[in-house]
Amino acid sequence: MENPYIKFSNDELILRDQLAVDRTKLANERTFLAYIRTALTFFIAGITFVKFFNEIIIKITGVIMIPLGIFILIIGIIRFKKVYSSLNIINEKSESNN
Repeated sequence: MENPYIKFSNDELILRDQLAVDRTKLANERTFLAYIRTALTFFIAGITFVKFFNEIIIKITGVIMIPLGIFILIIGIIRFKKVYSSLNIINEKSESNN
């Protein structure tokens, strides 16, 4: 993910740009929480399917859902860190301007 603000100098970042960065930071955190919620849902549903149902198709679905939940969590962490690091570069740039 390329940083869109890299082409601007410190003097060109205005309040509107800084507020946009703050909104993007909050949206990134909200998205990360959605990834966690989805991962936990898949993981817990998978455990529930394996533990409490006797039909083989439901148990297979549960066995598939458990690693899928872990995979979703890992993808969420990777995406959060990627966006977070690019936003930190922008914040450092704007704070050095002040």
